[in-house]
Amino acid sequence: MSKLERNWQYAEQYPTETAAISRARRLSLELGIEPVSRSVGAMLSGLTVLSRAEAICEIGTGVGVSGLSLLRHAPEATLTSIEIEPEHLREAKTVFAEAGIPAAKLRLIEGDAMHVMPRLNLAAYDLVLLDADPTRLLDHLEHALAIVRPGGSIVVPGAFSHGRVPDPAARDEATRSMRDLLAVVADSPAIAPILSPAGDGVLTLVRLDG
Repeated sequence: MSKLERNWQYAEQYPTETAAISRARRLSLELGIEPVSRSVGAMLSGLTVLSRAEAICEIGTGVGVSGLSLLRHAPEATLTSIEIEPEHLREAKTVFAEAGIPAAKLRLIEGDAMHVMPRLNLAAYDLVLLDADPTRLLDHLEHALAIVRPGGSIVVPGAFSHGRVPDPAARDEATRSMRDLLAVVADSPAIAPILSPAGDGVLTLVRLDG
């Protein structure tokens, strides 16, 4: 194992999780959902606090691992979370309730994000998490940029697509979509991009003023 691999492994094992997040992680794996890794969950928790996010929008609820991570240290924040799979959303409702998240701080919406996001208020969110269909990333980004406030952040986990993005031989649709997203934001005057190797890669985009 190389030094970089040891560093990555240590970073993945380092964060602690609440009992509720651990239960949600186990449930995710039982249902065949790939949740954000422990290090990415810790990043989400910290980013919420650092950005003082009060209004958060999540695309891809799963059963609540990332949502609970976003709210972990931000009891005053509200979360709007969109999920296309009814079964996942039913499980998520139970997970959030058992974790003690007040109903007034949570809005779970069943539906396709492409149809739901255009109905959300413009520039109303401090933080937007995009963790849904990887083949529609650019479309999701367009809507996310409309609903996030100037100075707010858009977070995209899975930025390496399981190591396929850096591999020139990988040409599947999801990998091409992520490469297109990375290329678009790299030179955009409206976005400050940050690419982290945490988990399977995390792309954080800060919407600039103007």
